[in-house]
Amino acid sequence: MLPSPGNTAAADAFGKNIFSVTRQVRYSNDSGNELDLAIFINGLPVLTFELKNSLTKQTLADAIVQYQTTRNPQELLFQLGRCVAHIAVDDAEAAFCTELKGKASWFLPFNQGWNSGAGNPPNPDGLKTDYLWKQVLTRESLANIIESYAQVVEEEEADANGKKRKKRKQIFPRFHQLRTVRALLRRTHTDGVGKRYLIQHSAGSGKSNTIAWLAHQLVELRCKNNPMTAQFDSIIVITDRRALDTQIARTIKGYDHVAAIFGHSDNAQELRDYLHRGKKIIVTTVQKFPFILDELGDLSGKSFALLIDEAHSSQGGKTTARMHEALGGKVAEEEFEEDSTQDAVNAEIEKRIASRKLLVNASYFAFTATPKNKTLELFGETTIVGDEVQFRSPEELTYTTKQAIQEKFILDVVENYTSYNSFYQVAKTVEEDPEFDKVKALKKIRYYVESHDKAVRCKAEIMIDHFNAQVAGKHKIGGKARAMIVCNGIARAIDYYREISDYLTQIKSPYKAIVAYSGEFKIGGEKMSEADLNGFPSKEIPANLKQEPYRFLIVANKFVTGFDEPLLHTMYVDKPLAGVLAVQTLSRLNRAHPQKHDTFVLDFADNAEAVKAAFQDYYRATIQTGETDANKLHDLKAELDGQQVYSWQQVENLVELYLGGADRDKLDPILDMCVEEYKDNLDEDGQVRFKGKAKAFVRSYGFLAAILNYGHPAWEKLSIFLNFLIPKLPAPKEEDLSKGVLESVDMDSYRVEAQAALKMAMEDTNATVDPIPPGVGGGKGEPEIDRLSNIIKAFNDLFGNIEWKHEDKIRKVITEEIPVRVAQDKAYQNAQANSDKQNAKLEHDKALNRVVLELLSDHTELFKQFSDNVNFKRWLTDMVFDVTYQPRGTDEARRGGMKRERSRKVIQEKFGFAGIWSRAVDAIFDHLERDRNKLGLSDLAEIEQLSGLSVSNILFPILNVLSTNDVGILRREFLNDARLTLDFDEVRNLANAHQGEGDWAERLSIRWTLQDVGENIHGL
Repeated sequence: MLPSPGNTAAADAFGKNIFSVTRQVRYSNDSGNELDLAIFINGLPVLTFELKNSLTKQTLADAIVQYQTTRNPQELLFQLGRCVAHIAVDDAEAAFCTELKGKASWFLPFNQGWNSGAGNPPNPDGLKTDYLWKQVLTRESLANIIESYAQVVEEEEADANGKKRKKRKQIFPRFHQLRTVRALLRRTHTDGVGKRYLIQHSAGSGKSNTIAWLAHQLVELRCKNNPMTAQFDSIIVITDRRALDTQIARTIKGYDHVAAIFGHSDNAQELRDYLHRGKKIIVTTVQKFPFILDELGDLSGKSFALLIDEAHSSQGGKTTARMHEALGGKVAEEEFEEDSTQDAVNAEIEKRIASRKLLVNASYFAFTATPKNKTLELFGETTIVGDEVQFRSPEELTYTTKQAIQEKFILDVVENYTSYNSFYQVAKTVEEDPEFDKVKALKKIRYYVESHDKAVRCKAEIMIDHFNAQVAGKHKIGGKARAMIVCNGIARAIDYYREISDYLTQIKSPYKAIVAYSGEFKIGGEKMSEADLNGFPSKEIPANLKQEPYRFLIVANKFVTGFDEPLLHTMYVDKPLAGVLAVQTLSRLNRAHPQKHDTFVLDFADNAEAVKAAFQDYYRATIQTGETDANKLHDLKAELDGQQVYSWQQVENLVELYLGGADRDKLDPILDMCVEEYKDNLDEDGQVRFKGKAKAFVRSYGFLAAILNYGHPAWEKLSIFLNFLIPKLPAPKEEDLSKGVLESVDMDSYRVEAQAALKMAMEDTNATVDPIPPGVGGGKGEPEIDRLSNIIKAFNDLFGNIEWKHEDKIRKVITEEIPVRVAQDKAYQNAQANSDKQNAKLEHDKALNRVVLELLSDHTELFKQFSDNVNFKRWLTDMVFDVTYQPRGTDEARRGGMKRERSRKVIQEKFGFAGIWSRAVDAIFDHLERDRNKLGLSDLAEIEQLSGLSVSNILFPILNVLSTNDVGILRREFLNDARLTLDFDEVRNLANAHQGEGDWAERLSIRWTLQDVGENIHGL
């Protein structure tokens, strides 16, 4: 065991250990059975090696094959637990295996990484792999690995008959895990208590083990200036989901030598006890902290290490502020005169400000695969590049998705991605022709047809048939592959469960499905839980999914994040996904397995480009450029004050009453007077803007208060006041002018059609994000009223009003002949090789027009649809370009943002320019160029104010909110119809209803790209 500093007896004992290296190790009585190298400690084997030299035309791959084919796992030296690892190494790369199983032996890379990817960097002083000998396998380093990382753990698993048994498993750290933990320990020892560290590690990169290793070594960390004193009293591991809470707790507790000092808090009482008793390692969820705040004593004399898993969702808002107050203890009370009421209020305000700030008696270790700007600025390392400040995870604390994929530690889940387009018609079922709000009516009809029994049944059959033929039929993961079906809400998940179960029975399949959702859901007037439908307890879902006959897991929100199951191979998506949620959801497939060589995604609901854009943001390091501008809070406060909804005296009075412990009936009169002013003095647009600005102030202040090195009592007071006022402000009254539309239509036909499979290639660059913009909401939109017959025509024109005479023949031409002929066009090939994506798109469109014209004589109906049906032409153009575009080199044009003049040309040709329009369009493109084609609601409101024109009159999209259950998961269909408007009020109402659930302005951001002239604005 490595001695602690100052322990001379332990140092003497450690020095007596005999570390030895033996070449040509004979491990068997059979002649010729020799290993190249082995390391022993006190005569006991610890590591074995097979060494190769590329100059003799032997590489790492040969060493791995040698282990797999000539090293008998039954030999004593190779049995599980005898050695901690078996290492294959050449002069460029290294890999290790913890358990030899013949040809099934699974070797994982043990490389430093190079250019954010796999491999090792050039070494000016020797071989690329000499870090293995000079850094990893020194006496002290190897002893540390054996003591603190390399463990034999027992995991419970069920056999083919469902009988549970314990299986021993040797654990050995990956290089990025070893480097990260050691770097954090070194930095923490040097920095002392009170620093923040951001660790960006790819989804599926083994964060649970990394957190476990860090936690138990932080327990032993000693103060730099006092080696006899522990640096931290308690290590608290915080997750935001109970599933991860249990998973990490199980991982940490699996290490025998920390079990005695470990506490897993299942309730507030346990957490309280652990903190007061000084339990060394505590695992809990952030939600438990507020419940113990009032009963905690003064803990400011203690120091804590906070290990936060998925920091982008665990940190934020009131819960975190109260956690800080709990761990930081009560701020010292001042002595006041009995009549000094205002002094008492001011002191309480200062205490509240202090509780919002990051603790000085705690160090933060924030782990995430998908850092947002808030996470980057809160925990990231600050650097100055040129004259610009940047926030990021340091390189030694970063393990990118690119490297994880290249090292085959995880799989590339968008390598095999296929989308399905839905085509359907609806018919009018009433004789009259009533009028409805067109935008809302189209949204409701879309949701209606996608949820219709016929549509669900059609898609369910496609899923099952695909799984039987392409997954089970091709023996994926050794015949053990499972599939996840992601649905848009609990109701649709239950519909899928029933349709899939019926179809499996109908085709006499041996497989079954499991449905997963939280709580109870009313089905046919009866409330039913997932356990009622599945026939077994909810806690058994993960274990049962591994067992026959269960092959399908049907979910809405549950299990789409934090669920670790290597047997998941295929995902069927019928739910709009965007941004972080798209990355987290599809990443359920990326867990590696020795027999897992690919994955498959079949998506009925999403735009492939939007999914690719979401993954691009986290493919390499994510860097924030610039700081959040706190001065915007001054502007927001001034704007709110200027509306005269409240007076500052009313703010002061309410804050004084609240902090003095006044009852509710003392607060309401002040608030009710303000509500009347709000209703009487502001029109509907003004009410929407005021409420949006109030929410923006509260949200932005909650973030800035944690990072600013100064307090602002007026901001704190206004934040307290607005937190009480906002829930009392009524939303503008709005009549649902689309009510009754579903009773007036019926689905006439429905079909879906697979698009060409895509292999999404990410660009090899770091992603940049902008700081948090303290934003506001816009005004209320005006509904567009239209007759039912026109609404139905618009819907059918968009979603499939095409009846082919020779459907099979047309399908083959579209999916096979046209893409091949377009890809062979010389001008298009030259543009891909030597120009940017935008110019390549121009040449592609010209090539496609030529190809379709050449097909005129043989395929007249195809030519007619291409010429006359704008929606079909747009779809075919996008599909062929997605399939054929293969750039050589980085697409600088797309990464640099849209070209202003070309984008203006698109808008001008579609809608024209005149005065105020031009200013609004300029403002939009200014924002897009600054923010990599990302435009938030706050930006739109600002543009509206600058131009005096509603942005909706420029963009003409339909907002299609598919489910209020999935907050912030929005799909926008951008149609080629100038009569359509964007219903921002729908966005605001949804955001207002779910204010407590997160940063809605961030969730409701809009992304898109502008296509060629004749194309339309579309995206997510």
